[in-house]
Amino acid sequence: MSSSTSSEGVVDRVQAFVAENKRAVLVGAALTVAAIGGAAYYASTSRRPGDGDAEKGERKRDKKKGKSSKKQKSAKDEDGPLLEETEPKVSETKEAAEAALTEEQIAAMSTEERKKAAASLKALGNTAYTKREFSSAVELYTRAIAVTPTPEPVFYSNRAACYMNIKPPVYESVVQDCDSALQLDAKYIKALVRRATALEHLDRLEDALRDFTAATILEQFRNDNASQSVERVLKKLAMKKAEQVLSVREPRLPSHNFVSAYFGAFRSRPPPLLPENPSTGDENLVTAVQALAASDYAHSFTLVNEALEQGLSNDELKAEALNLRGTYKFLFADVPGAKADLLASLELNPSLTQSLVKLASVHMEQGDTEKAFECFEEAIRQNADDPDIYYHRGQVLFIMNQFDQAAENYTKSTALDDAFVFSHIQLAVAQYKSGHVANSMATFRRTLKQFPQRSEPFNYYGELLLDSQRYADALEKFDRAIEIEKAKVPPPPINVLPLVNKGLALYQRDNKPEHAQQYCEEALELDPECEAAVATLAQLHLQQQQLVKATEMFGRQADLARSEPELLNALTYQFATAAQIEFVKNYPDMTPQLSQIAQSMMMQ
Repeated sequence: MSSSTSSEGVVDRVQAFVAENKRAVLVGAALTVAAIGGAAYYASTSRRPGDGDAEKGERKRDKKKGKSSKKQKSAKDEDGPLLEETEPKVSETKEAAEAALTEEQIAAMSTEERKKAAASLKALGNTAYTKREFSSAVELYTRAIAVTPTPEPVFYSNRAACYMNIKPPVYESVVQDCDSALQLDAKYIKALVRRATALEHLDRLEDALRDFTAATILEQFRNDNASQSVERVLKKLAMKKAEQVLSVREPRLPSHNFVSAYFGAFRSRPPPLLPENPSTGDENLVTAVQALAASDYAHSFTLVNEALEQGLSNDELKAEALNLRGTYKFLFADVPGAKADLLASLELNPSLTQSLVKLASVHMEQGDTEKAFECFEEAIRQNADDPDIYYHRGQVLFIMNQFDQAAENYTKSTALDDAFVFSHIQLAVAQYKSGHVANSMATFRRTLKQFPQRSEPFNYYGELLLDSQRYADALEKFDRAIEIEKAKVPPPPINVLPLVNKGLALYQRDNKPEHAQQYCEEALELDPECEAAVATLAQLHLQQQQLVKATEMFGRQADLARSEPELLNALTYQFATAAQIEFVKNYPDMTPQLSQIAQSMMMQ
């Protein structure tokens, strides 16, 4: 089903709301992470002036090659002269003499003499750096470190810049020097960024993320380069972790509600007809279909596998079995396996239109819309009166934002079978997306009358009302959907999306995340594997600065993720939140200032 009528749609909406209200969603009282393209968004403004360093100087010089007419200004910051400053402040003769000082000579010098000698050695190191004589600069900074009576973080940071520019770079030495600089000044931004860059090159991505995140917050989100580096490292880290997870993860079915929603998107069909003397495989196939009808999906999957292993009496039965197994493989995210089974099913029975429709879904999963539509056309040639063909073609068109054409297909599906609730729902949603709001609301009202005991029309009508900010009406519909679900007897695992939606409606109306949290927690008590409830609750913990709980929920979301994009999204949030926890741990004195930063950002 499309995102408009699935759990993914709920997650999309809560993340969209977080993104739209990012000034108010300041995690750690300062940092916001919002889903934009599956990556983390860090609030940032213009770069703070006077924040140059050695690497920036190199970038500026590269950009100005061939533009000698422009005079480069000298710059200063709290560390003193920047490395790009070329004019030493002491004579070359004196510097050369200080560069050759022995340990005995240093020991004989007064404190004031040592300070002056260290300053001139630093100046000489700066000059060597601007001449790209990095090895000489390293030696000079090393002597400055040896002669200074009081360790200076800038000496280590400048030497780290040299190690970064030596060919090949010596990243381990960069890290060691930045460690020394940060031991002296834990909030030394340049050292944090240099160490983070080196750690990234060393593939120590979590450590790099820690430093880039710290630099971003300490700079009050004014350093665009640091913010962009956070996003880059987050992407690398999430992709690396996702690859590890997927390489060892055992295939498994998604949550009960997800599987129910997928099978519920197809009209029920009569069970396969058995021959007069059915084989064991034939009987297991029928039992598998019965288990499917009873929502016993794991047992159904086991039985259909056994049926195929034992053998079936004819091609029609085997085609049905391959169709069912291919469907389960698709739900397991085994797209190649699903495709193979569905193609084999069609070889045995080309007129089995459900296999063609499901094969279209496989092609869509692989990004091949042309082949998906070819499957629909072939299905129509085989049986133009199968309403499922038009419903699922409408779904594909809906995903492609072709809402008017989607509506035409839903209407065709309904004309062939008026008793399928989802065709009515999707028609109303497509009308709404097309801007035909009055028609959409009228369609929903008719659907509510036709299906008064189905929760889905109330739930999805509520979503449209929520989108229109008609909070009272939306809450009324969600409450009715919850009432219908909880009244089911005997109670199977209920559809808890109306609970999540109610929480989100209260959140959007009152901007009080604790209201949404209450309903998401209730949803998880009823369905512990509801992806929408987990993802929404993770975002709510994030918004309330409950970083440890948010990290736990993002980990849980990653465990439930069915596809690689879903896994990447959850891991991105998890790592970003963990980095913020590290910041709070490493900079406890920043806690009083963080609220001031947050208030300042909210006023921008």
